[in-house]
Amino acid sequence: MNASVRLSASSLRAHRRRFAGTFLAVFLGVAFLAGTLVMGDTLRASFDSMFGDAAGGTDAVVRSADAITTPGESQGVRQPVAADLVRTVEKVPGVAAAVPSVQGAGQLVGANGEAIGGQGPPTLAGNWITDQELNPYRLAEGRAPRKSGEVVVNRGAAEKGGLTIGDTTTLRTPDPVRVTIVGLATFGGEDGMAQVTFTGMTMTDAQKYLTARPGEAATIQVRAGPGVTQRELVDRLTPVLPQDVEAITGQESAEENNEMISGRFLSVFTLFLLVFSGVALLVATFSIHNTFAIVVAQRTRENALLRALGASRRQVTGAALVEAGAVAVTASLAGLAGGIGIAAGLQALFPAIGFPFPEGDLVVTGLSMALPLAVGIVVCLGSALLPAVRAGRTAPLAALRETAVDTSGASRPRAIAGTALVALALACTLAGVLVTPSIWLAGTGAVLALVAFVVLGPVASSTAVRFLGGPLARFRGVTGGLARRNALRSPKRTAATASALMIGVAVVSLFTVFGASLKATMDQTVSRSFAGDVAVSAPSFGAGGSGLSPRLAGAIQDLPEVDTAVGLGRGVAEVDGEGRALTVTDPVALARTFDLGTVDGSLRRLGTDGIAVTEKEADRQHLTTGDRAHLTFTDGTKETFTVRAVYGRSELAGDYVITRAAWAPHRTQDSDTLVAVTFADGVSTDAGTAAVEKAAAPYGNPEVQTRDAYAQSSAGGIDMMLTLVYALLALAVLIALLGIANTLTLAIHERTRELGLLRAVGQPRAQLRAMVRWESVLVAAFGTAGGLALGAFLGWVLVRASDGASDSAFAFAMPPAQLAVVALVGLAAGALAGLRPARRAARLDVLRAVAAE
Repeated sequence: MNASVRLSASSLRAHRRRFAGTFLAVFLGVAFLAGTLVMGDTLRASFDSMFGDAAGGTDAVVRSADAITTPGESQGVRQPVAADLVRTVEKVPGVAAAVPSVQGAGQLVGANGEAIGGQGPPTLAGNWITDQELNPYRLAEGRAPRKSGEVVVNRGAAEKGGLTIGDTTTLRTPDPVRVTIVGLATFGGEDGMAQVTFTGMTMTDAQKYLTARPGEAATIQVRAGPGVTQRELVDRLTPVLPQDVEAITGQESAEENNEMISGRFLSVFTLFLLVFSGVALLVATFSIHNTFAIVVAQRTRENALLRALGASRRQVTGAALVEAGAVAVTASLAGLAGGIGIAAGLQALFPAIGFPFPEGDLVVTGLSMALPLAVGIVVCLGSALLPAVRAGRTAPLAALRETAVDTSGASRPRAIAGTALVALALACTLAGVLVTPSIWLAGTGAVLALVAFVVLGPVASSTAVRFLGGPLARFRGVTGGLARRNALRSPKRTAATASALMIGVAVVSLFTVFGASLKATMDQTVSRSFAGDVAVSAPSFGAGGSGLSPRLAGAIQDLPEVDTAVGLGRGVAEVDGEGRALTVTDPVALARTFDLGTVDGSLRRLGTDGIAVTEKEADRQHLTTGDRAHLTFTDGTKETFTVRAVYGRSELAGDYVITRAAWAPHRTQDSDTLVAVTFADGVSTDAGTAAVEKAAAPYGNPEVQTRDAYAQSSAGGIDMMLTLVYALLALAVLIALLGIANTLTLAIHERTRELGLLRAVGQPRAQLRAMVRWESVLVAAFGTAGGLALGAFLGWVLVRASDGASDSAFAFAMPPAQLAVVALVGLAAGALAGLRPARRAARLDVLRAVAAE
């Protein structure tokens, strides 16, 4: 073993430049992974500290015991509690103070007329609590609200909206309320609770605008007296509370709020980054394996001489693995330092782009360091294992012959195995998306397809390079012909080099196709379901935004230019024991403005005890017209509704429809998500839109869009997602470029004598540089073409699998312009990767090159 270590150390010193590409690939992959873990730990610890500090004075929270949770939501909807319950709570021994807390949706309008927030995190409003220990917000500037119309807002929201103390603006509740800012507040020492916005009002205003009825509160905040623990306080409160009301500790409430605001977001965000770390490391695996395979091939004679001098197979293999281990450890350790630097950079960058990364020191845990280190070492050693074993099998007689050209990649067993994998991948995929819809089966087929591409790569590379290089040979003459011949020299090497880029391009293509399909789905949904002329909406996603005033649809309906205006509100209830979202609307106007498909029954007869259901939901619940459905609302009321209509399409209308009169007794903070408008006969789009915009302006100036514009804006978040995806995948593409450049550099060393002879017989430096660059472009073209094909196939699989797993019908779309850009970027990347190897080849000394062994 000592001999192996000495051999490895000597080889590393002599050929350290050969491993530069491997070092960078491992470094980048480990740095991204470590940075992701450190950033996640830091964010989690910062939010825990922030919420813990903010809720430090609240020892117990009294709230409704039951919550109704609809599919796709983690936090349920609770009914309010009676605000006068605070008098009962104050009499409990050990209670030092208790105050009602009213909370609802409220979105501020900035100085520029644009709504603040609403892009994911909640936009909250509530009563300003004067007890400093029970109020999670701290007054930083100004004063508390004293009279109607005065508010305190968190400082982050004010800065984002260009608002200062003394400014008057609009608060959407969703009814527009004119408010004057009299104070700025902080949360846990920060300018806000992440990107959540908060507006504090007087108790009278909060109950007037945020609750359905006076005398209601979301919760009651309780502070314990000296010597009373949070658990003891809860135990004392429980016996005096009504049956449908519960008490939880302040710690439990803080943990729930933390989970609601940051927990789910952080989990998804961290998982999202970890997936791209995995893609980067997978790409790095191909680059690392290729580097070691080339190095072993170049040292065939050297290893054969060692075997001839008495070195055992184990010693030669061990020496190669020690080299790989040395590169793995040094690159991974450097990657850990780089990961900490990435996390620190993101900590400084996030506030600049609007995401308030909480202040504080980076949290570096043992796991966030040990895991990337282990992954980096395992990936590097695993990638080098086969080349190391191949090095140990070198026969001593190999020292007597020249290095042979590698043609093993095009073997018949590989072709048979690859074809079998393709057949199995197609069978699994088609069964998972066409026969028995199954995401797991489709996913297995997608993974098998990726493996099949890698296995068949060397077999396909010869044919592909001949085809792709045909025009090159014709248009670039001898230079193009030599470039194609060099790319054909080793099919396995060409395929391994191209595979790294292929994976990166495949993932980019996958998301491009899926994003285009989501846009096409949204356009199809709006075009098929929405028969109106314009849509009025308050753009937001996630929990943000306050919605539209339910009075807006009536105001628009009164316009002479309008035939029908219908607002779509949202409610929740348990339908036969399962939480479901309800669409609250005028069913008759809904049928005139939306295409509901075939309707069995009558939407006109819903009244206050009727409900309409989609065909799919009716089949699932075994309901038909005339049947009874038992609904339980958030206020605890249980009512029996009669199914009076079953309609074909849900999409924009939802699965359950009830009238506003049926919802009114159970409503909380009422709002609409959309107002659909159909113009009267003879009214032009421009005239109708102008009239609707004028009528909507007093209601917080919501956006008025044509049907096509509404479809495009509904899919606007997809472009944001794709931009982030492309930015993250740039790392994988960069590693692939390093792999191509490293392979070409090592191949030039291998072909030193050949290049010297070309120069000796008159090849100019410029022609030699062009030959190497075009070889790089050919390899990149092969990887890009394979990546586009694989990505398009996986995109189709993902769309069809999503279609089978979702109630909505997904449309598959292939965006030729975007995919053409991906192809051009792949080719440009190949040309870029070939620049440095080409310059190095052109600088070779002719006499030394000809004399090289």
